[in-house]
Amino acid sequence: MEIKLTLNGKAVTAHIEADTLLLDFVRARGCLSVKRGCETENCGLCTVLLDGKPILSCATLAARAAGHHVQTLEGLQEEAADFVGFIADQGAEQCGFCNPGFVMNTIALLRENPDPTDDEIRAYLAGNLCRCSGYEGQLRGIRAYLDSKKEG
Repeated sequence: MEIKLTLNGKAVTAHIEADTLLLDFVRARGCLSVKRGCETENCGLCTVLLDGKPILSCATLAARAAGHHVQTLEGLQEEAADFVGFIADQGAEQCGFCNPGFVMNTIALLRENPDPTDDEIRAYLAGNLCRCSGYEGQLRGIRAYLDSKKEG
């Protein structure tokens, strides 16, 4: 089957099998920030934005993205650059494997709610699995970023 979509701002037309996962589709097009983790919708490593909303690409057929806009971290480098340093400063990047999923969900959170509480941040990021840091570093980094924006 043929699908047409926008991937990181570029029009893409491709022939795919009906059972092609969006995860495999974007990785085949060089979007290697999208990771294969649990493959059961439990870890958040495969998070992409579909029309601006975070979805798990391991559980989404590529055909469902036809006619839509898909963004991966490769297409959001400028937006992510604003806050990833704050997360790294808090020691939340121990192995880095979970970072793309956290970053994608943080971008979606901050677009939806530019001034979230700590509980709202925790709730939004709850679907991301991190085995190294225990999530507190990510929370502190996001909070430090938000505080720095308020200060000016």
